[in-house]
Amino acid sequence: MSRAHASDRIYKYVTALLSGSALLFIFLILIVLVKYSYPSLIVNGLRFFTTTIWNPALGSIIVSKDGFQIMQGSSYGLLVYLEGTLVTSGLAILFGVPVSIAIAIFLTQIAPKRVRPPISFLVELLAGIPSVVYGFWGIIVLGPLLLNSVEPFLASHLGFIPGFGGHVYSYGLLASGLILALMIVPIVASISRDVMVQAPLELREGAKALGLTDWEVTRKVVLPYAKTGVIGAVILGLGRALGETMAVALVSGAANIPIHSLYSPVNTLAAFMALSLDSAFTDPTNQYVYALIELAIVLLVITMLVNILARALVKQGFISSSEGVVRV
Repeated sequence: MSRAHASDRIYKYVTALLSGSALLFIFLILIVLVKYSYPSLIVNGLRFFTTTIWNPALGSIIVSKDGFQIMQGSSYGLLVYLEGTLVTSGLAILFGVPVSIAIAIFLTQIAPKRVRPPISFLVELLAGIPSVVYGFWGIIVLGPLLLNSVEPFLASHLGFIPGFGGHVYSYGLLASGLILALMIVPIVASISRDVMVQAPLELREGAKALGLTDWEVTRKVVLPYAKTGVIGAVILGLGRALGETMAVALVSGAANIPIHSLYSPVNTLAAFMALSLDSAFTDPTNQYVYALIELAIVLLVITMLVNILARALVKQGFISSSEGVVRV
């Protein structure tokens, strides 16, 4: 018995250590990022979060009042890239969520059983495609399509609406939003399907027995039951859109100016960091590198908050659903 108890204790401690390693890893990442961004945090201060100008000027080297070397005339502000991140992610949610929910409803309520597995496989296969492949598809197919057909049509017919006028570009906000929408569809659709399929069969059959149509059963029974879980899926998709790098870098246009229209070239936090690494290391003061690491902290914090909120909503959704079944 003592040997069995010893093996149980070892098993307990090893699994606890492994499960806690993820939290430790995130904590270590934060420590490293804060350590190497400290010069930027001190020199730039709150201006880093309140200005739209990102100008690592290569002038003469001066020493700041805090003792750090900086380039004279340089300025680092994240507002342009934060705006690009939030707006492109918002477009991804706007375009991708309706498609994802429609796929989930089709797979759980409409599609014959023999059709569900292959369609589910194809939808989930989208999640395994590398982001750079999405980016090249955006360059070769999506960008020219938007430039030659979609954006001129929108500009000519909806130009009176703010944001729909102005010059059209092959790559920019609209292209980035569409690429991100395509990339979050498998996440939102898969989780929404898993939540909807848990709607109790007796509730659905009872609703049909009362004379409700298939659409009414979906709208009045399945969607209310799965509502919180679907919201959690949407927020998880938002987390994916916020952190996407290569696909957006290839189709965004890499602009360092505020967004003026739906067609404007943009830049996001993740894409800008990836595209700026080479030039950052040419700064002899390393302030450019420190500022990029500070951008990484901002993006990490945003993504962590979004994922924590999503997990909380998904968990609450399952609890609320099971309580609803008990009450029925």
